[in-house]
Amino acid sequence: MKKTLFLLLTLFVYSYSSAQLKVQHLVTENQVDPINIDALVPRFSWQLDAPGRQNVMQTAYEIKATTYAFLKKGKHDVWSSGKVVSDQSVYVPYKGEALLSGRKYYWQVRVWDNTGKPSEWSAPASWQMGMLTPADWKAQWISPGYVEDSVMRPSPLFRKEFSLNKKIASATLFITSHGLYEAQLNGHRVGDAYLTPGWTSYNKRLQYQAYDVTALLKEGKNAAGAVLGNGWYRGHIGFNPLPNLYGKDISLLFQLEVTYADGSKATVVSDGSWKSSTGPVRFAEIYYGATIDDNMQQKDWSVINFDDKNWDGVKVQDFRKDILVATNSEPVRKHETYKPVKIFTTPKGEKVIDFGQNLVGWVQLKVTGNKGDKITLSHAEVIDKAGNFYTENLRTARSQDVYILKGGGEETFEPQFTWQGFRYIKVEGYPGDLKPENFTAVALYSDMAPTGSFSCSNALINQLQHNIQWGQKGNFLDVPTDCPQRDERLGWTGDAQVFSRTASYNMNVHNFFSKWLKDVAADQYKNGSIPFVIPNVIGRTDATDGPGASTGWADVSTIIPWNMYIAYGDKRILEDQYASMKAWVDYMKTQSKSDLWNTGFHFGDWLFYSVNDDTDGSSAITNKYLIAQCFYAYSTQLLINTANVLGKSEDAATYTSLLAKIKEAYLKEYVTPNGLISSDTQTAYVLALQFDMLPENLRQQAADRLVSNIRRYGNHLTTGFLGTPYLCRVLSNFGHADVAYQLLLQDTYPSWLYPVKMGATTIWERWDGIKPDGSFEDASMNSYNHYAYGAIGDWMYRVIAGIDTKAEAPGYKEIVIKPTIGGNLQNVSADYETNYGKISSHWKVAKDTVLMDVAIPANTTATVYIPAQSGDMVTENGKPLAGEPLTETTTSGIRYLVTKVGSGLYHFSAITTKH
Repeated sequence: MKKTLFLLLTLFVYSYSSAQLKVQHLVTENQVDPINIDALVPRFSWQLDAPGRQNVMQTAYEIKATTYAFLKKGKHDVWSSGKVVSDQSVYVPYKGEALLSGRKYYWQVRVWDNTGKPSEWSAPASWQMGMLTPADWKAQWISPGYVEDSVMRPSPLFRKEFSLNKKIASATLFITSHGLYEAQLNGHRVGDAYLTPGWTSYNKRLQYQAYDVTALLKEGKNAAGAVLGNGWYRGHIGFNPLPNLYGKDISLLFQLEVTYADGSKATVVSDGSWKSSTGPVRFAEIYYGATIDDNMQQKDWSVINFDDKNWDGVKVQDFRKDILVATNSEPVRKHETYKPVKIFTTPKGEKVIDFGQNLVGWVQLKVTGNKGDKITLSHAEVIDKAGNFYTENLRTARSQDVYILKGGGEETFEPQFTWQGFRYIKVEGYPGDLKPENFTAVALYSDMAPTGSFSCSNALINQLQHNIQWGQKGNFLDVPTDCPQRDERLGWTGDAQVFSRTASYNMNVHNFFSKWLKDVAADQYKNGSIPFVIPNVIGRTDATDGPGASTGWADVSTIIPWNMYIAYGDKRILEDQYASMKAWVDYMKTQSKSDLWNTGFHFGDWLFYSVNDDTDGSSAITNKYLIAQCFYAYSTQLLINTANVLGKSEDAATYTSLLAKIKEAYLKEYVTPNGLISSDTQTAYVLALQFDMLPENLRQQAADRLVSNIRRYGNHLTTGFLGTPYLCRVLSNFGHADVAYQLLLQDTYPSWLYPVKMGATTIWERWDGIKPDGSFEDASMNSYNHYAYGAIGDWMYRVIAGIDTKAEAPGYKEIVIKPTIGGNLQNVSADYETNYGKISSHWKVAKDTVLMDVAIPANTTATVYIPAQSGDMVTENGKPLAGEPLTETTTSGIRYLVTKVGSGLYHFSAITTKH
């Protein structure tokens, strides 16, 4: 009897624990239920949920794909993988029949865990294919039929009425434009995205979007409308801003695909039957702002029975459709809102509102006034030392929105087809008193999912983390811009590459960077050189060569693909970018003599520490060609890594041989036999150590020289854009984590915390954008929202909190938890959402004990490093640590107990001192 009860109990516990296993968070090409996939072989990912269980691994999976009719029957008619013995749960490729344009599919998955039991089938997920060939586009490009005002270029309106004569089952709108668009159906806005179709290399890649608009249509008569803005396509953009960089036209491509309940279909397209006019948007430019005149409203212009007899026709255009690509990155959307924290009058008598946060977006305004009243909102990041509104650093960007009232009641305004970077606004012409309830600042950025958090016992570091994240939000506006406020806002390659790994912690930037990297490859010059900015609005990308090839900037073509592969484990991004990576390395090879690259223009260690009068040699000047040789080696190493991942063994061998020559040339040219680097700067030593340029016997003394240099500057950094990202990493790698902490916690110029103490809410372009006396750096280049120096975040997350992954198991399939205690921090909490689920690394110091709370997601394993002298000084959940853990002593003298764990929650307690 007892044996029977025991068996029954065992079976109950076993079956209960198996029943706890669920498959959730199904995504297709990193998107939840996407409706615009143009990958011919989509890939599926999912997560395992096993609450309360440890060491859960997937051992097999089964996927079935189907159409809706068969899904309702519980069957599949498209593809079944059968049971596949594999622990792969990320980027599993579809292997069924060829997929059809516009067709919607559904998929489900079940898995087997390491107890041998299957999960239930997941809830269905779906994906819909986009337009797979140019022939799928039945729509025609249309432009306004009226003669445009060539100066103000007010935004055109397009409209068309049509009938749908049956019950509607589903409807998808495929749409794009030359310029920016916002679409309407029956008076309702289509979607919640802004600045569509986004910015790409328009002459080679133009994105289109897809929207499920079923709910916006009705049986019978319907009306479609669209309003367009100049945007990046023909608006003023670039240095000495010029219009019409991609074309002079402004045009719409609109295709509505409707499926009726009986299975039949209808298509509504843009063609010569549409009409055009203008409306309230009288002017809209990215740098200059928008002018909106409510008197020019055409009420109900996008609903049926609107009287459009005075509207003009349209021009049908023969523009390309073979460059159209589906949008797989996240659209720009509205996010946080801020109300005024202060309304004041400056010494000059200006009416100013402070929203308390430097952000990117615009201000929504409510107002009641008279017909013809004109309100002007000007935008600024800072107030000058006298307390006045300051816009000199915007250069030629007016960054003003103008609203003209029609009167007769409360009116609400917000701009279209522009945005501003600001904390403050100056209000002119507002009738009546400025009241907080009438002004709302709206943040605008690409809708990337937040993935990482970091907090600690130091309030200044927490504000730094806040600033890093807000620098990313403000500058990840469809492309990674260098700044969001002045007449620039370009996709500077150097800024993006130094920040990319930090960016991947804060937010899911996989699709964001995948999209942008395709433009890096598209705009790459024919000789392999990479332009300074992407999309390239500085040089002609149909040329053999042009402005570009600056070391550390052009290396974006190798560094970001590799960083994204490590962060997300997606091999396809390496496949897509390999030709571009190889072309860039080959370019450097052709520019080198005896394997030494010492030619061409380079920005060098941009904005490094310098003094006006450098008679004593205080400025930290690093030879630009020395830097170039280091990045030449690094890019070559990343190309070798990529070739190995992709199985390109011949390339791996070829470039391995080249790399040895590059390093030999570096040593011969820049390093004395005693290990002194010719540029005795922090950046020189950092790059030499980070990129493995020195023989082993010279490395530690180079690290020690680096520390001596830091001491020489009073425990301050002197690095610029290229040295800063790796500075603390090198110090901690070579036994000087204490010095890295000193630099992080330094709060006088130059340092990360100096701007924080000066009131910054984002990362500054310069270490001293505001000087201690309140004066400003040179207005010609002084942004207060410029994320490059926020790259310190990578060290905070991967070293202080200790969350990392292994290159041989990227995407956090194999996790490393290795916190570095120091800096007088009493506690640190970091969480990170991976493709497998959440990782947590929380630690707390209590006298001579370190408490660690660790969470590892299912279907992964982790190596956990616990600061402790020996195994008998560590417990896990109050019990002695199981097995025979290893010990490791770092170069800093930190002793770790090393243990391998599976998924689950762990609470470690470690005594850090011997008794």
